[in-house]
Amino acid sequence: MTSVNLVDTYKLTHDCLVKSRSFCSPKMGSKTYLFSRVYKMHIALFCEDPFRINTLADIAHRWGFTHDRDAPFALILTKSSLKLRMLDDLKLGTVYVDFIGGAMGYRRKFGGGKRQFISKAVGLNKGITPTVLDATAGLGRDAFVLASLGCKVQMVERHPVVAALLEDGLHRAQADPDIGGWVRERMSMMHASSEEACTLSVNASSLERPSVVYLDPMFPHKKKSALVKKEMHMLQSLVGADNDADKLFVPAYALATKRVVVKRPKYAQFIAGKVPSLQIESKNTRFDVYVKAAMCQ
Repeated sequence: MTSVNLVDTYKLTHDCLVKSRSFCSPKMGSKTYLFSRVYKMHIALFCEDPFRINTLADIAHRWGFTHDRDAPFALILTKSSLKLRMLDDLKLGTVYVDFIGGAMGYRRKFGGGKRQFISKAVGLNKGITPTVLDATAGLGRDAFVLASLGCKVQMVERHPVVAALLEDGLHRAQADPDIGGWVRERMSMMHASSEEACTLSVNASSLERPSVVYLDPMFPHKKKSALVKKEMHMLQSLVGADNDADKLFVPAYALATKRVVVKRPKYAQFIAGKVPSLQIESKNTRFDVYVKAAMCQ
């Protein structure tokens, strides 16, 4: 595995603001730009494919990563994908975004379609396909499920490492011959805080507002499957808990035209102490639904 020190190659000249990627636009899914803060984050950077060193350099420059061999986390660029590894706990393996195969590919084909709990929560029904702003996208799994069922989904992720992983997975999905067409049409992403994204969208009256704002804040889980345990442990160690999650409710509710959906563990309290209009429960998870207006065809 080849290590590449990128600090000497790229010097960040702006500490505060740079142009970032897609935000909201008059047509959900198209791309404009948003000014977003640059994080100068220290992380180990490794490239397994010597022909992709320049690609890794571009990733580091765009996301504000500084190579640090002593950092607790590493981003590894392989021939096929960008992966995250926790260097002091190698048995956890790596985390990366894969919308094409694996668990997400299986769920897309055999996951139950519009009978899934998340589908009911956002209001997917015969003749009704809402637009969704996933304000806490993470690795993008829920967004991908909704997009696979026809929704146009704008993903928001504030942590630069998670956003870089998500962008890498999105690009690979967009290039896939089987799903690339509808992924390009229905899925887009931006790098910003959820509160900033919702507030700016509310204040920009010319922009199309989503039918649904979807929130899934990072919340400590008591019981985990092996996969969730690995990923949640690694991501929570990286980004921490969303202790400011309660602040998201007001701007999310102001932005959504139809409803806000909050995904929570069954044992968790209501976000911001707000009692939902209805709840949809699965085995370990519940969806708290805050209805503003009826879904219309």
